[in-house]
Amino acid sequence: MPALSRLLAVLVLAGLLAPAQSPQDRSGATAHAGAAARLMQERRYAEAAGEYERSLALDAANDAIRIEYATCLFAQERDQDARAQFETEIKRLGEQPGLSYYLAQLDIRVSKSEEAIRRLKPLTANAAFPKASFYLGVAYFLAGQQTLALRALEQAARDIPADPEVHYRLGRVYMLADRAADGDREFDLFRQAQQARRFVEETGHACMEALRTQPIERARAVCGRIADSHDPQRMLWLGELYASHGAHAEALGPLRTAAQLAPQSFDAWHNLGRSLCLLKRYGEAVPALQKAAALNPGYFDTLNLLAAALHASGDDAAALPVLERAHALNPADTVVAVALERMRAERSAAAPRH
Repeated sequence: MPALSRLLAVLVLAGLLAPAQSPQDRSGATAHAGAAARLMQERRYAEAAGEYERSLALDAANDAIRIEYATCLFAQERDQDARAQFETEIKRLGEQPGLSYYLAQLDIRVSKSEEAIRRLKPLTANAAFPKASFYLGVAYFLAGQQTLALRALEQAARDIPADPEVHYRLGRVYMLADRAADGDREFDLFRQAQQARRFVEETGHACMEALRTQPIERARAVCGRIADSHDPQRMLWLGELYASHGAHAEALGPLRTAAQLAPQSFDAWHNLGRSLCLLKRYGEAVPALQKAAALNPGYFDTLNLLAAALHASGDDAAALPVLERAHALNPADTVVAVALERMRAERSAAAPRH
């Protein structure tokens, strides 16, 4: 789950660019949000929701934390509450791909297929949402558009071949289309993918427990069972598990492998750049974050991190336009607004006068 990575993008920028004196409430809100993100990684969603609520009580205008809270409610299937939070953010930020992605899934849960299709169609070409084609296929199926459903689900099977749910849904649609051989093949792939996912999930839980309770040297032996140098999704998840427990140095290898195996994976490049930022290896973080930003130019948190890395590398000339793009995406973010104002003032003061 990428919850922690997307929250920390905001926190990294806050630490590098925010004014020296931060309000006490912001510090408390950050602490609660960090605790919530760790609980989310462990799938302790009810406890995480309580931490997000405490965070928002101290910093109600923090869009990043509210979005994390909404995803937590979504994971608990508290659908009405989740929708209310996502719609609050749309009012504040305007239409955003990530918000549309979750709202489309909520639409599917209540069979609002046409609304889901409208939200999902623009996302299928966005590398940040590899499962968008799957949900689009489900929405088309609910709408009775079997041909379009089949086309979208076949694309999903190419995009995320390790996902058992994709193969199961595609198998069902093939059977309804009287393509029994294709359906049987997909059901076989479903069983294989389900078995592989079960192993990875069991090993992932053991890895999380080891990272929480054991020295990193011992945890490495447990977590290493997840690794598969031919599977970008497993390597990405391993990197995210390390990063979510603060083991950013250990996260780099798996994340680099994931990015090499799947060079169009936004999550791999974004998470690699984030871990490098948190290790203060800003020069290395910049190209990874530039790749992530190229894959998803409208993702606020990536731009946040990229601006922070460029600033920390001493390249404010390059950081400024990135920060301006981030501010344009989320003008309500006060940390970015203050950082942008300060950077502009510093650039103006440093400019030669004629």
